[in-house]
Amino acid sequence: MDHSKILGVVLAGGKSLRFGEDKSQVKLKDKSLIDYVLSEVIDEFKELLIISNNSIKFQKSEKISVIKDFKNNLGPLGGVLTAMKWIKDNNKDYQWISTFPTDTPFFKKQILKDFYDKVSLQKSKLFFIKSNNTRHNIFGLWSIDLIDKLEDDLNKGNRKVEDWADSVGVEIINMKFDKNDPFFNINTKEDLEEAKVNLLND
Repeated sequence: MDHSKILGVVLAGGKSLRFGEDKSQVKLKDKSLIDYVLSEVIDEFKELLIISNNSIKFQKSEKISVIKDFKNNLGPLGGVLTAMKWIKDNNKDYQWISTFPTDTPFFKKQILKDFYDKVSLQKSKLFFIKSNNTRHNIFGLWSIDLIDKLEDDLNKGNRKVEDWADSVGVEIINMKFDKNDPFFNINTKEDLEEAKVNLLND
């Protein structure tokens, strides 16, 4: 797979209602959650796009651009479409976008490499990771060819990533992890405390 044809996209546009504040800015061992993700994936792409509707702090890099959702309240699918529109509007030659959340501090770049190694681009225009019987709908590889269908379906009111992905025919890449779950995500203050314990024991 030609990584130069993939745009890395960090979806930070969520409202973090269950957490009570912008999760991307929450500190875990003096490092913000978004920086955990950025530090793992930044070397894998020519450019990274952060989609956030808030003013956020993160590790600066010439590779990183920040934009807002083109339309509010469309959920993660709206963020995906925003990234695709950014590619079109800026005449970029990316053919795929690779998406990441901001709340999974234990995700490692080797997982991304293994994911790409298992992807067969001829099989689908959309790929998600599934690990230990859990499907991770934000860790995806999305073809730009999906842009028109995605926009049409969002206009029709479709919001659920899982349902939309099933409708277009997503290919699931299975991965297994025997130790700590690298996809552990922080939705609540209790999750943050658990992450602190896991980080210390890692």
